[in-house]
Amino acid sequence: MRVVVQRSKAAKVTVEGKVTGQITKGLVLLVGVTHDDKPEDAAYLADKIANLRIFEDADEKMNYSLLDVGGEILSVSQFTLYGDCRKGRRPNFMDAAKPEQAVELYEAFNNLLREKGIHVETGVFGAMMDVELVNDGPVTLIVESKV
Repeated sequence: MRVVVQRSKAAKVTVEGKVTGQITKGLVLLVGVTHDDKPEDAAYLADKIANLRIFEDADEKMNYSLLDVGGEILSVSQFTLYGDCRKGRRPNFMDAAKPEQAVELYEAFNNLLREKGIHVETGVFGAMMDVELVNDGPVTLIVESKV
């Protein structure tokens, strides 16, 4: 699994003009799943992201996690994170998991975050979505379950 993590001051996702998820201070997660991902990958990433120390303390050092600051998550499925652009001009999405597999791990990932006491909002899996974000910092990281 691959997740783009963006620290945000506010974010929302809209599908067909309807807001399906909205947060204030927290993280926007763009979540991609590949073929060989397992529930262990979702568990690893949920723990890693919940505990990443990317929020600033009084000395402006990144010492606090999402759990420490009581932040929220807006999680958006994003198969294009596995787009391969090395050849040609059109991305190849062969590394992205099939929707049936991806939705299961995406939902498991979100539920694991909720089990940690984090408020998680989402987009709609597989839908065309508009995502609005006020990136705080900006702070943007890529976290993967495979090394």
